[in-house]
Amino acid sequence: MTTVRDVAAYILRSAGEMTAMKLQKLCYYSQAWHLVWEEEPLFGDKIEAWANGPVAPSLYDLHRGQFRVQPDLVKNADALPKHRASSVDAVLKFYGGQSAWELSNLTHSERPWLDARGNLPLGASSHAEITPASMAEYYGSLT
Repeated sequence: MTTVRDVAAYILRSAGEMTAMKLQKLCYYSQAWHLVWEEEPLFGDKIEAWANGPVAPSLYDLHRGQFRVQPDLVKNADALPKHRASSVDAVLKFYGGQSAWELSNLTHSERPWLDARGNLPLGASSHAEITPASMAEYYGSLT
């Protein structure tokens, strides 16, 4: 199965260097919209509702401590199958021009992140999962 690292490699190859936060949000939106359009997960990695928005911990482990992420961080940019890359391309076209903070603020206003966080105060640490079902339901309702 495709991993979030495969998706990150594809995003970085397509869009170039970016902040780690922006990369995380683009991977999140790629997963969410792929769930809606293809009715299956884009990748199997878990996404959690961290204080600054959705984060895939397995990708975070790769870029931990880096503010900006270089395209060569993830080596296998060709691992993303073509039928999955089309979802990522659409996400990059729609969300790619937004800053990391704009994307973070957007996720903070959407049900999947809000529901996973529950009653936690802003800025509180959390490892609550944003489930694929919650993403599919919410983003599917926007179409």
